[in-house]
Amino acid sequence: MLFQIFSLLLEVVAGVLGGACLLRLYMQYQRIPMSARSGNPLGRFVFALTDWLVLPLRRFVPAAGRWDLSSLLAAWLIELAMFSLIWVFTSFVTSYVSVLILAAFGVVRLVISGLTGLIIVYAVLSWVQSHTVLSDIIQRLVAPFLAPIRRFVPLVGGVDLSPLVLLVLLQVAAIVLGHLQGLALL
Repeated sequence: MLFQIFSLLLEVVAGVLGGACLLRLYMQYQRIPMSARSGNPLGRFVFALTDWLVLPLRRFVPAAGRWDLSSLLAAWLIELAMFSLIWVFTSFVTSYVSVLILAAFGVVRLVISGLTGLIIVYAVLSWVQSHTVLSDIIQRLVAPFLAPIRRFVPLVGGVDLSPLVLLVLLQVAAIVLGHLQGLALL
């Protein structure tokens, strides 16, 4: 029971910190202003959670075009730390190479979970017609993923079903990821 509580708390902390690193990566790729002057509360929150790890990594890891690789590495390191702690306390995996693989799968799982969360928040905000800085940012973050689906899924009675379709596709991706993770650890 204590291990389950420890594992849950560890997953929550790693999920929030790793997800913030990935959100930082994606927001910088989308060129969404994140400074305090921009009035972006989400950007300030992401900076506050990730600066302690991302900024030191930038000394060694250069960006690749618009991709901030130090944020990606930070997310992987957080996942690696989580799985390493679990590995130390259990015989969950047999070798440390498996921990490295699990950390990579963990980052992909964070991407799927984070995008799922963004789509749900986007859908809720679209129902209430919120015109705030935060709703505009979330719309900019999800638009590239919804645009290709909107080409194939028409409005039904004036309702946009593309977020629902994307959520189903993300769940399928999570199932495939779980299967691939199982195969990789055999």
